[in-house]
Parts: sequence; structure tokens; C-alpha cells
Amino acid sequence: MASFTATSFDALPDAGYLRQAQLIPDVVPISSATLWRKCKVGEFPKPVKLSERVTAWRVGDIRHWLKEQSKAGAA
Repeated sequence: MASFTATSFDALPDAGYLRQAQLIPDVVPISSATLWRKCKVGEFPKPVKLSERVTAWRVGDIRHWLKEQSKAGAA
């Protein structure tokens, strides 16, 4: 299986979805536990249940979150 990279992320449409394994660590450099903790307290976009066993995040939501993080880091 080919690895997912940040460059691949840039090519995805905003309406696309990413699974956790595609997010960590290439797009979002945090641990799985931190990801879920941030989701729970509202510091990271909420995932979408695509089916009973499939959870994913909207690419547009992740891009918006990344942009906000870079703004916060620049301040």
C-alpha cells in the first residue's frame, strides 16, 4: 500500500474525506490519543461516521483547522 503524504493531501478536493491513518502523522503530527482528545473538547474538527465502522474527517475541515493553527502560531 502506498503511503499517504502531505503532498497527496494538497491534491484532494475539500469535499473529500480522510481516515485517521491518512491524517496521522503526515498531515497532522499528533498521536491518535491526542487527536481524539482534541475532537472531544472541540479543538479539532469532529469526524463524520460514513458507516458503522468507518469514521473520517472532511478535507475542507482539516484545511481550515490547519490554517487556524498557523494563524495562532504566527500571533
